[in-house]
Amino acid sequence: MGKIINATYMTLDGDITNMQDWHFDYFGEDAGRSAQEQMQGTDALIMGRETYEGFAPAWSERAGADEFSDRMNSIAKYVVSNTLKDPSWNNSHVISGDVVAQIRELKEKTEGNILQYGFGPVTRLMLENGLLDEVRIWLHPVLSGKAKPSELLYRDAVQRKFTLTGTDVHSTGVIILTYAPVPAE
Repeated sequence: MGKIINATYMTLDGDITNMQDWHFDYFGEDAGRSAQEQMQGTDALIMGRETYEGFAPAWSERAGADEFSDRMNSIAKYVVSNTLKDPSWNNSHVISGDVVAQIRELKEKTEGNILQYGFGPVTRLMLENGLLDEVRIWLHPVLSGKAKPSELLYRDAVQRKFTLTGTDVHSTGVIILTYAPVPAE
């Protein structure tokens, strides 16, 4: 059975949506190694429609650029969406209807990890249903000044606790904080 891992890139002020403004200043050798290791153990990606719509053109343009890009383009991708019908990005599949059951089935039939980038409604759904096994926060030493409150996204969210299971400190100041959800009572 696969393990579902969420990887979220974040600034000190909680920005997870404007990576183009701050992430690449901190992407050094350590981050390249960590990203490569994370991808090597991954057999599939899972994402929401918005992440898919950002990733598909960006990664498709990088086809042939390097090993990581080629892996990103060839790996099985599962998009949770009720509106996306015909995904054009290579090896992409839509999950709709009984999303929880389909993610549970995907997890059971996948041997390696299932990686999810970003933190949003799909992450929340997986957390609420005991499907998310690990959260990796790639904390960047910068204030973006563009963080938006997430009160609408998490208004009715159930409080969850996590246990710190690892840290990876990079020379650029990025710290990858790895957490496992504490089982709901």
